[in-house]
Amino acid sequence: MALTPRLELRQSQALVMTPQLQQAIKLLQLSNMELTAYVEEELSKNPLLEREDGEAADGADGADGAGGSPDGGQDGAAPAGEEGGRDGLEGIDFTETRSAATTEDMDVDYDNVWNNDSAGDAGDGGLADTAFATWGGGGGSFEPASGDLEQTLSEEKTLRDHLIGQMNMEFHDPADRVIGLQLIDRLDDAGYLAESVETVAAVLGCPVARVEAVLGRLQQLDPSGIFARDLAECLALQLRERNRLDPAMEALIDHLDLLAKRDLAGLMRVCGVDREDLLDMVAELRALHPKPALAFDTTVAPPITPDILMRPQPNGGWSVELNAETLPRLLVNNRYHAIVSKAVRTKEERHYIDDCFQSANWLVKSLHQRATTILKVAAEIVRQQDGFFAHGVQSLRPLVLRDIAEAIEMHESTVSRVTSNKFIASPRGIYELKYFFTASIASSSGGQAHSAESVRCRIRELIEAEKPTAVLSDDTLVDMLSKEGIDVARRTVAKYRESLGIASSVQRRRNKTSGL
Repeated sequence: MALTPRLELRQSQALVMTPQLQQAIKLLQLSNMELTAYVEEELSKNPLLEREDGEAADGADGADGAGGSPDGGQDGAAPAGEEGGRDGLEGIDFTETRSAATTEDMDVDYDNVWNNDSAGDAGDGGLADTAFATWGGGGGSFEPASGDLEQTLSEEKTLRDHLIGQMNMEFHDPADRVIGLQLIDRLDDAGYLAESVETVAAVLGCPVARVEAVLGRLQQLDPSGIFARDLAECLALQLRERNRLDPAMEALIDHLDLLAKRDLAGLMRVCGVDREDLLDMVAELRALHPKPALAFDTTVAPPITPDILMRPQPNGGWSVELNAETLPRLLVNNRYHAIVSKAVRTKEERHYIDDCFQSANWLVKSLHQRATTILKVAAEIVRQQDGFFAHGVQSLRPLVLRDIAEAIEMHESTVSRVTSNKFIASPRGIYELKYFFTASIASSSGGQAHSAESVRCRIRELIEAEKPTAVLSDDTLVDMLSKEGIDVARRTVAKYRESLGIASSVQRRRNKTSGL
């Protein structure tokens, strides 16, 4: 057969992800903070976008006619999701016609109601030079350069700053200060020394004995127990400061493994004390701080801002609406677009304006699409998990993405994106939408299946109600759950118990009878 070039015409079908569709999918899975950051970036890039409150993007403000009429209206401005047709929106399912992205009262209800390290030269001279190089050497001061005093008044003092301040008062040898700084920088979040003194000595090129000596002095700083290398040393440092590290306490600290096992007989034997004294010693240990650095942990977790709000209705159902505070309100300034379109001089300028206009329209429509999709998914979750909101976790139904997708006629991947990083504020608290999807546990009586989360909750309730003289084993829990119509294997009960952080029946019995 001859090999010759030729032309062939073929017809095929393929799924093409247009940039607009990719944008819609990207917006759908963003959290509210990520969405805010994304919208701010688009506002800074696109002069035809502006916020609904009239604050225009760069380039639009100050233009004649761009801000709307004198009475504050936005003449020619298209609210997000309301202006323009849906030409070219193949692949984006606009199932809700109301503009959830720009409505002040978004009581949209579906069916409405439902029931540096730097190594110095060997010797002190190299370390001293390193110290001055590290801190700038300004006038012999080892504290970092500070700015305006007023700017530091409200700052929280970190553990590092706290330790460096004490070290500068206690240490006068620059070489020792360098060693101390290296040790401070090797503390973990709990305040323990994360690396060995041999490693620090190798980095600085100094004897291990000198690092040990500096470490011993650092362990006397505040907070008590800092710079320990393990839990036993941390507790010993705190007891030594209180002058309570007697031989019995030392023996107790050396046998923390027996304390973890609640082996009272073994502890009394190694400590040489009776039961009453041992219980007093254990109570004293419990008053110590196993993680001394946590007292300086000033990091505050940001509060969760829910995307969806639900409230009980007077007739017993639920009202589901979007949280207006998490919805960016954008407008496409058509008047400004008309003005700049008449002033373009080159083909490149025309292309830029058209591209900005198309991008702005797609963004506001995508935001509307995102809002309505989130609302539909959340409303269906509330409908199917009505028992949870009415009666608690014991009534949580088993639910998978397919159940919601089939009910609202969307793809499972869409539901998965919607439920990621989205939170709903309910009368029972704030929950991520993913929380309501749990595995199914069959019913032993052939009735309705049980949610894995509700089974875990029931296991916790049974164990919390057990008596010290009748601790429930995993087999006993299986029998009790079976009588309640929950068909669950022993290994599943053990797995759920461990996930709840509950010890085995043997350990629980020992804990309850030991009195510790």
